[in-house]
Amino acid sequence: MTILDWMILPLRRYARFNGRARPREYWMFVLLVVLALVALSILETALGLAVTEQWVRTGPWGASAIYRTHGGPLTGLFALGILIPHLAVMVRRLHDTDRSGWWLLLGLLPLLGGLVLLIFFIIGGTRGPNRFGLDPVEVGEGTT
Repeated sequence: MTILDWMILPLRRYARFNGRARPREYWMFVLLVVLALVALSILETALGLAVTEQWVRTGPWGASAIYRTHGGPLTGLFALGILIPHLAVMVRRLHDTDRSGWWLLLGLLPLLGGLVLLIFFIIGGTRGPNRFGLDPVEVGEGTT
């Protein structure tokens, strides 16, 4: 499979929450999302659709302006459209490590929850079949 095939594989499996996802499937999808968000941010800024905030901070060395740009409507629509496939691939990735999708609720804990989930997404999956299905590496999933 090409890199692009790996990136769009979770989109083809849109709302499939069962089964397992290899680390490559998850991380290539994350790369696709990041690249798309960067491109949309640049496009929205160029079209004047981005929301920009400005603060002026005064201190002992004078005043300085701080700018922060938030995503606009295109970014919001993209995030909404990608929500279900992203949740599905995260659940399948947790299944590959023999964990239930309910572990995603750890993300609600500030800092620590996200760090634990990051570790779960980085580590390799269980070898051989587990309670969520066959090992995607052994069945050659994603090799054609």
